[in-house]
Formats: sequence, C-alpha cells, structure tokens
Amino acid sequence: MAIDRSANPLFLNDYLTYLDVIRGKAKRTVTEYYNDIALFLRWLHCTVNGKSIADAAEADLRDVTLDELRGVSLASLYDYIRYLRDVRGNTPRSVSRRMCAVRSLFKYLTRTQGLLEKDPAQNLELPTVKKALPRFLTLEESQRMLQSAEEESSRDMLRDYCIVTLFLNCGFRLAELVGMNVGDVDFYNRQIRVLGKGSKERIVYLNDACLAAIQDYLNSRDNPPEEPHALFLSRNHRRISRRRVQQIVENTLKASGLAGKGLSTHKLRHTAATLMYQHGHVDTLTLKEILGHQSIATTEIYTHLSSEQRQNAIDSNPLAGERSKKSRS
Repeated sequence: MAIDRSANPLFLNDYLTYLDVIRGKAKRTVTEYYNDIALFLRWLHCTVNGKSIADAAEADLRDVTLDELRGVSLASLYDYIRYLRDVRGNTPRSVSRRMCAVRSLFKYLTRTQGLLEKDPAQNLELPTVKKALPRFLTLEESQRMLQSAEEESSRDMLRDYCIVTLFLNCGFRLAELVGMNVGDVDFYNRQIRVLGKGSKERIVYLNDACLAAIQDYLNSRDNPPEEPHALFLSRNHRRISRRRVQQIVENTLKASGLAGKGLSTHKLRHTAATLMYQHGHVDTLTLKEILGHQSIATTEIYTHLSSEQRQNAIDSNPLAGERSKKSRS
C-alpha cells in the first residue's frame, strides 16, 4: 500500500525520502519503517496530550510536533515497549523490529538533521530475542518436494517446478525470485543476476538442475506476455505475485505430505543453505555471498549440525573405544 505523504508531518516525509534516496532502502522496507514509526508517533501524541491509548490508531499524524519528540526520554521509550508487549501483544522479535525503526528516526533527527538536541534512543536496550535454529527440510524431504512438483498435473507444472528448484538449490529470497527478469539469466556463463535487499546486486551461479528447469519453463511460454521481461508469469501473463509463489510452495508441501510443519518460502531458503553446508561442505564465507547476507553473523545460523553429524563427532573421539575393565569382563 502506498504511503499517503499528505497525512504526515514534514519531518517524517523528509525521513522517508532519506531512507529511499540516501540509504537506498527498498520500497517495502520504507513502508515497514513508516508503519512502525507511525504507530509510535500516534502513541506518543495520545500520551502527551492525555488521550486514551485506545485512540492511538485514529490519531492524526499531522498533529505530531517536534516538541513532542523533544520531550521523549529513555523512560518514555521503555513505556512504549511495555505498551507494545502488554497491550498489543507483540513478541520480543516484533518489539525489537519496531524499536529499531524508532531508533533510526531519532538518529536521523539528531545526528543527520540536527532538529533535536538529544537522542533518547541512544542508550536504548532492546528485549532479548530467543535465537532458534532455522527450520529446514532434510535432503530426503527436499527430494520428495521436487518429485511432487514434477508430478503436478497443472499446465503450470514447469513454472512451479522451476520455482521450487531455484528455492531449494540457490536459497533465493521470495522478493528476489519474484523480481527476476529473463535478461538476468546468463545461460552461457551459468549464472543469474539477483537484486537483493537494499537494491544490492549479486551474481549467483546456477547448477545443471536450475539451468534445465529455467530452460524448460521458458520453452513452454507460448503466449506473448504482458510483461515480457518478467521471468515468472501468472496465468494473466503478468509478473507473478509474492502471494501466488507462496501458494505454489504451500500446495507443493501439502502434496509432499510436508504441510503443517511451519514451512514457508523462507524455510526453503534455510533448506538450501543447510544442504550446501551439511552435504556440500560449503564454507560460511561462500554461503554469505550466495545468500546475499550483509554480515557473516547472519550466515552462521546455518552452521548448526544434524543429529547424525553430532553423533559421528562424538564417535570419532579417540577415547570412544575405551571401556572400564569391569565392562569388558
């Protein structure tokens, strides 16, 4: 949904422009930042003016002033965190995400623009987010999913099979796959140009399975598309939507008997990374480049080991064969 800038105070619109033009944030990211900040500003306006928090959703953003922001303290921000947790029921992860957007706004208003003298979020500590291992498919489950996609009777089978193949082999993000163009594929050099987060381009090499799946799908496209540059098309010959890709993955998981396990397109990204790490013995630096991570710390979540690997590691200890004399007798 497009942002209605006419309903915003000037400083907020300037910040959104900064995110777009200077920081190079994707439109979706800018919208997410805006939604998180708008919620905070509405809460702040109601709190400062003695209005009910229940009216926060209806508060007019144009009424929010810089003077109200100047009155924000570190304690105020913790009150807002309590509001997110207790009133809105946000998880620690959601709270942290929302507060990162708020912290970014205050940093812009103080250090970049100088509109505020003090940054109340400078020493803000965020709730601890539980680090869980990513969910992923095993090698056997991945093969089962590919088989189900190939056995689909739909006229879109080659497209859907290609989508699942790219997810499981290359670990693309949903937005990256939807945004791919035919011209991004280089069959001669066996690679594809990917536009990742923050409009950062990277080159990902394609294996035989991916190249064959793309070629078979392109050969099946007979009608002139409305969007000829788009790689993946819907039945109306336009670029496929994110939701349609999600449905394709959901349907294939169901056909594979893998539904109800909390899996999604992003979990297929986890699967590709895990398979490369566990079975291909790909190092984390290489994975970082393939996945388009900004920090190696993000990639390191894939260095978890399977139960079989853990067992083999313990069994490989040179003391594994040592037993007491009593047990040998």
